[in-house]
Amino acid sequence: MSQNSKLPLHHIATTAIYGGAPTASRPIYATSAKRSFDLFVTIVLAPFALAIIGILALLVCLDGGSAFYCQPRVGKNGKTFKLWKLRTMVPNADEQMLAYLEANPNARKEWDSNQKLRDDPRITLVGKYLRKYSFDELPQLWNVFVGDMSLVGPRPMMPDQRQYYPGTAYFTMRPGITGLWQISDRNDCTFAERAIHDNRYAGIMSFSLDLWILSKTPAVVLQGTGV
Repeated sequence: MSQNSKLPLHHIATTAIYGGAPTASRPIYATSAKRSFDLFVTIVLAPFALAIIGILALLVCLDGGSAFYCQPRVGKNGKTFKLWKLRTMVPNADEQMLAYLEANPNARKEWDSNQKLRDDPRITLVGKYLRKYSFDELPQLWNVFVGDMSLVGPRPMMPDQRQYYPGTAYFTMRPGITGLWQISDRNDCTFAERAIHDNRYAGIMSFSLDLWILSKTPAVVLQGTGV
């Protein structure tokens, strides 16, 4: 997805609603109020999220593997943390990926560009639907609760993806469960183009913007565009 497709429309929308220049309230929100908002929402959602996660975890375990999976991710100031998800891949996923990319040059090209595959052979049957509707990301509410992540922010990247990321705004914020990328281009842009969304969000971050992004997220999830 190029910068001249979906992104300008989203740029215009956010500029019209929130303006393009920083305001005095944004630094205050970013340094303190945003964290309080994350904690409040996470605690309110916890009983419902735990019930859903429990049911889904049982389905994931049907193949004999563990229900949860954690991976290192890069957080604020470049600090690495463990991101939690419901497992959506076969137990030996990393080994399968290496073999698959070696045998499929087109898949290697797609992976190098987007850092994900639309037709990923590692994904289980249950995992396919968990990813499609982003249910696999519900355990990340724990990451929000402990302060590794925020409800709204950049898409979390893996440590070995730093070499493909062409910006610095990501490292000034906590990664988010949702964000500008998730509600706009999502899987239709390259990994490097995520930096455009991160730079944009860092410049206009506010409480009202976070509410707006959160309000748009359910509709995007229901479209089933996750992979």
